[in-house]
Amino acid sequence: MSNLVQIHHAKGRADRSNPFGFLASTLAAAVARNGYYIASAWILVERGYGTAGVATFLAVVSVVEFIASPLAGVAADRFDRRCLNVAADLSRFLVMVATACALLYMDVFLIICLSAALFSFCDRVALTSSQSLIPVIADGRNLVAMNSAVFFVMQFGNLGAALLAGPLLHERSPALPFTVLAGFFLFSAGCLALMRLEPVSRDVRIAKISAAQIDPNLRRLIVVYALLYTSAVLVSVMGSSFVFQEQKGTAVDFGYLEAAWSAGSLIGAVSLFRIERAMSTHALHLMLLGLTALVLMALTSLPTPWTVILFAALGFIYNLGRVSVEVTLQSHVPIYLLGRAKGIMHSVAVLLGLFIFGIAAAVGDRAFPSTIFFSFGVVLLISISCLSVGVIQTQEKGEP
Repeated sequence: MSNLVQIHHAKGRADRSNPFGFLASTLAAAVARNGYYIASAWILVERGYGTAGVATFLAVVSVVEFIASPLAGVAADRFDRRCLNVAADLSRFLVMVATACALLYMDVFLIICLSAALFSFCDRVALTSSQSLIPVIADGRNLVAMNSAVFFVMQFGNLGAALLAGPLLHERSPALPFTVLAGFFLFSAGCLALMRLEPVSRDVRIAKISAAQIDPNLRRLIVVYALLYTSAVLVSVMGSSFVFQEQKGTAVDFGYLEAAWSAGSLIGAVSLFRIERAMSTHALHLMLLGLTALVLMALTSLPTPWTVILFAALGFIYNLGRVSVEVTLQSHVPIYLLGRAKGIMHSVAVLLGLFIFGIAAAVGDRAFPSTIFFSFGVVLLISISCLSVGVIQTQEKGEP
């Protein structure tokens, strides 16, 4: 990283003895957030909109997130991040309640797409401000430990959402899951509102210079994040069509796969402790991308019992990679620039996601979800080769 980007985090202090309010908020928000996307995807498939409908839904989310990510990053660096997160949680609560009410009277596809546009904007503000708070909450603690705790709790919430999805969606009104899950956002906002954090100090002059300089290492980190993010969203959204179309399963079966993903993610969230010293960060990222590619490609040929194991493996790989990327970013970017750095990173990720799911929407039901998984696995393998070549060229330029 460049010298300016390697500036130590500015001083921002929290109550070191009480990070539990933040973790409780993260848990509740994760239940509601993951539950929202699971419910939306399954309802679209169940109502006959298929892969094309789910891909269109995701395209709406991706477009809004692409626009919202840099705006959320600037807002997180300029305003109080805790207050911004509370406002975003309350907004997500209102959107979900309005969605539940509208589903009783209006077309499902139209309502879910409109809801997704509003929800994803608020969601991006919430996630950017929340994750930019992690170094402040850590306040001198080990960043690996703090990020692992946050992502462990987040994935535990995702597991809770997956376990709730089956009972809430099985032969019930589509309004019910949105109504129940909205309450979790209200609880999340309450936990954050009770926290007290001192504001983060900022150096505007350094921030402007640093924001303009993104070195090759940071660019590679952005590419790794984009590939991991796209593979995760692909599995989460196409998973419903995979179960419904290819495995002829029910909402309960879909819930099992989501639960397997979350269970694997729980293990992945706490595995960086043992792996970080065994290999370089870049080697770890390439290995995780390669494993993701192989697992996605294996989904096309292995029978149903193995599918659960493969989804668990994907969850493990993804969350291990996410924790590593977050720790690397937070270790090299000053805290007062973290929101903007994350905004840039996520914008690139959703742009790639929008491209991939635009293809999925165009193909529609003419291709099986497992075929799309296999194709993206090939893309990952090609990307690994490009990243490896880039590292070699950078090392050669650095030699005297």
